[in-house]
Formats: sequence, C-alpha cells, structure tokens
Amino acid sequence: MFFNLLVLFFIFSSLLPMIKQRNLELKRINLMRQFEKKRGSRFISLIHRQEALSIFGFPISKYINIEDSEQLLRAVRLTPPDMPIDILLHTPGGLVLAAEQIANALSRHPAKVTVFVPHYAMSGGTLIALASDEIVMDENAVLGPVDPQIGNFPAASILKVLKVKDKKDIEDETIILADVAEKAINQVEQSVFNLLKNKLPEDKAKDLSLMLSRGQWTHDYPLTCEQLKEMGFPICATLPKEIYDLMDYYPQPVQKRPTIQYIPVPYYENEKKQQ
Repeated sequence: MFFNLLVLFFIFSSLLPMIKQRNLELKRINLMRQFEKKRGSRFISLIHRQEALSIFGFPISKYINIEDSEQLLRAVRLTPPDMPIDILLHTPGGLVLAAEQIANALSRHPAKVTVFVPHYAMSGGTLIALASDEIVMDENAVLGPVDPQIGNFPAASILKVLKVKDKKDIEDETIILADVAEKAINQVEQSVFNLLKNKLPEDKAKDLSLMLSRGQWTHDYPLTCEQLKEMGFPICATLPKEIYDLMDYYPQPVQKRPTIQYIPVPYYENEKKQQ
C-alpha cells in the first residue's frame, strides 16, 4: 500500500509542472484574445524570460533567434493587411539576422504596428521596436543601442584599435576583425535608416541611425522614455493594464529565497490615509 502511494506521489509530482505550464498557457491565450477583441488587432508576444522547465526546474535564458523570426513572420503572414498588429516586447536582444527579419516584416505590414515595452527591449529588441508605427513604453522601461558586437567585443571598439595603434603593431586577426566590424556597423546603420526614413525627416533618420549603431554608448546603455522623446521617437508612457497582467503569466523560476519581495496587491490613496 505504501509503495503504491509512493508511486502515485512521484507520478503526480512529475505531472504537476506540466499541468501548471498548460494552465499558464491557457491564461495567456485567453488574455491575448481579450486584448485582440478590444483593439481589433493581431496580438503577438515576444517575451524572453527564464522559465522553470520540466520536472528538474532548470532555468533557461532565451534570446531572439531564427525560430522566433520564423514564428513571428508566420504570424504576420496570417494577419490581414488592414488589421493592426500589437506586439508585447520584452527581450535582451539576440541574433541580428532574426531581429532584422522581424523588423522588416513589421515595417512592410500596411496596417498600424504598435510595440508595447513594459520593462526593456535591448539591442535586437530595439531594432524591432523601431519598425513599429508607435512605441508604447512604461515610464520606467528602456530601449538600448543597436551597435553590432563581434564576438565578445563591440564593433566600434575594435575599429578604434586601428586609430590608436600603428598597423605594424596590430595582429592580422585584429585587422580582420576590424574589417568585419566596419561592415557590420555599416549594415546595421543602413538597416536602422531604412526603418526610420519613412517615419522621420531624412536628415533626422540619418542622425539617429548613426547615433544608435556606431557605439556612442555601451551596448547595455538604457535609453529612457525621456531620452527617446528628445531623440524624436514617437513614445507614449501609458501601457494598457492587460500588458502588465500578461507579464505576470510569464513568471521567473521560483527561488528558495527571493531577492525581491513585496505584497503583490495595489495600494490606493484612501488606504494610505487610513494608516
């Protein structure tokens, strides 16, 4: 009897994570569908967070990759030309090829494309955001520069080596990397300009493409709403409540001791007066 109970316990323990994951997916889909009906749009989420997977609970960090571009391009193809597209974007970036494919597909979509950024959309995520007609950000959310990285080094920094050292003192491998870096910067700069040229005056689009792609800041530099507004981007800082609700359905893996802890309910002004 005890052995049978033990077997049932292990079976239930192994199935519980899958049941929880399925329940989360259903909640996500239901909320996405409600949002689509409310706005008359196709809603797409591109969210890269750690999620506890399988019975082992190993967290896996995610980035923009070819699989993402394949899925998102398919979603765009399935969307009628006159239907707006809304995208929830939360990503540290990823593969340039995949990000450019997604950005180009969104840029070609005839109807309005709106990108919602609740926390951050860095690097390739910023490139995707630039393809939209409107970027809606939380007041504390950030975008980032799109300067290319060659291996572990910024392309702009590799090029700087050629300026501060004599060629005879530079290794052949560094010279080769500098050649690749220059091509990568030119390519990304042109991609950003192509995304902006129909939204902004040509000289402004050119200035912004140079600013974002040529290493003016470090690659992880946070560009706030205020900075982006000053740069000329159409930014709004009022996110729909559904965006925050949907982010709650993409939980980080549970840790034994949370680094951030609070009572997860909103407090209101009248409650403050009663204290």
